[in-house]
Amino acid sequence: MDRLTRLMHQHHGHCDEVFAAAETAARVGDWAACATALQRFRADLLEHLDVEEARIFPAFEAHTGNTTGPTRVMRGEHEQMREIGGWLGEALEARDAEAFLDAVETLLILMQQHNMKEENILYPMCDRVLGADAAAFDALLDSVETALSEVSHG
Repeated sequence: MDRLTRLMHQHHGHCDEVFAAAETAARVGDWAACATALQRFRADLLEHLDVEEARIFPAFEAHTGNTTGPTRVMRGEHEQMREIGGWLGEALEARDAEAFLDAVETLLILMQQHNMKEENILYPMCDRVLGADAAAFDALLDSVETALSEVSHG
């Protein structure tokens, strides 16, 4: 597994763990714990999406000249994730376990499919294409790692 792929795969795993904590709390009706976990998940997820859209995707598009391929698909799925994140917040506010868990299931399926595409197709392409310029790639990876670690540990 190449460097960007490994870094982003690890952050996907981190987001999955925090998401699972929110789901577990909702299942047992612990809305305070659910709120804490959901707030952290949404912050981590939004930073993850922002890092991809502001740093990784533009670098890939600049090197390939392709703005209508995989990055466009990923951006569309990011919008869906943001929307479903809003549904989670609404269900939490209403303390509606059924609506919350329905949104969890929808988002979980979307994230699993999305992450597979990124980890098996897009990130390896980025590692190959962007890795050709080692200095620029190192700088990109450093900025991505810093941004993700700040929100994950902040």
